[in-house]
Amino acid sequence: MTEVTMSDAERDALVSIVVRGMARGEASAEQQALADASLMLIKGPIMMPLPAGTAIVSSMLCLAPEAPERERLTSTFHRFLPINRQLRDLCTAWQCRPDGSVNDHADAGYDAEIRDRLDDIDDSVGPLLKRFAEDVPRMSAYRERLTLALANLDEGDNAWFASPLIDSYHTVWMHLHQELLLTIGMSRADDEALEEQLVAGNHG
Repeated sequence: MTEVTMSDAERDALVSIVVRGMARGEASAEQQALADASLMLIKGPIMMPLPAGTAIVSSMLCLAPEAPERERLTSTFHRFLPINRQLRDLCTAWQCRPDGSVNDHADAGYDAEIRDRLDDIDDSVGPLLKRFAEDVPRMSAYRERLTLALANLDEGDNAWFASPLIDSYHTVWMHLHQELLLTIGMSRADDEALEEQLVAGNHG
């Protein structure tokens, strides 16, 4: 199987595993076909993309340098990165209290403060999600996925904040971030350097 002969379902499965980085569970027929083509690895319940699969998805998703959507998306991405830093810091605060001890979630007031700050972050990223979806329609699903994670968190299951084992708020956010990098053709190293630059500029 080559990129040309992949079915739509196989393409979707390949994009999903590359964006996610790893998945657990029983492999679907599409995922097994991708593994047979050496595009992803299946080892027990663990599934991961292989370099050939990542290269195909990068080629599929990356907008042409001259595409007006790429310029607009990159501009919006610059606004996204400082908010990304805020979420990273908030996840740290959710997991560890200011004194460095593990947050056991026994202090309802502390958790409520963190939850309010998550709402602030979600409000800030909302307009950017809309812009992302306008330029790349497939990204419209992220708004619903983030909203669902918030709703599940408010049902009392703290795992929906940052657990890597489910589509928690932080997990979905990381998927969005990875898909943005693939779409604008930016490496993770360049992404990290740009975030540092933008955050430093905001604090200057």
